[in-house]
Amino acid sequence: MQETRQNKIARLLQKELSLIFQEQTRATHGTMVSVTRAKISPDLSVCTAYLSIFPSEKGEEILANVNTNAKSIRYELGTRVRNQLRIIPELRFFIDDSLDYIERIDELLKK
Repeated sequence: MQETRQNKIARLLQKELSLIFQEQTRATHGTMVSVTRAKISPDLSVCTAYLSIFPSEKGEEILANVNTNAKSIRYELGTRVRNQLRIIPELRFFIDDSLDYIERIDELLKK
């Protein structure tokens, strides 16, 4: 069960990460990356971010690109939240495939 401080920091990180991805994906037309959920560990050292990628066919490619650039994303995040957080958490990224799952269920129900 997450505490209030963890929830506040997770929301802050989710907001800032989504702004970072929004700025970076403006250069690449036809793709959209959004942060659907962020969780932070109880010691505030690890942030797990779930990314929703459109179109989903490019998901693995974009996730690999994000993971290779994780240090620069963490640095950018650090410059944005340096006044709110003392230690910038390590970032871990995963694909959030819940929308694809919902779409698949709808497709099966229509048959």
